[in-house]
Amino acid sequence: MFADLGFPPAEAENLLLRSQLMTAVMAIIDRRHLTQRDAAKLFGVTQPRISDLNRGKIDRFTLDALVNMLAHAGVKLNATPLLQ
Repeated sequence: MFADLGFPPAEAENLLLRSQLMTAVMAIIDRRHLTQRDAAKLFGVTQPRISDLNRGKIDRFTLDALVNMLAHAGVKLNATPLLQ
């Protein structure tokens, strides 16, 4: 998708992974019906970070930050498919 928008391959892959992780974070917030304050506590970030997430500010999140947020929520990421 991002490659189709003209991003170089490495950047397109990074953006795709970040968007997938952001979607996973948002799905947890939606499923648990969390307020921004409660989501911030769960993910170990500030409420403005959750606001950035809600607004789709992908440029404000690194892969590391998103992985750390999911880890704070107890999510186990499986990298096996990536290595095959």
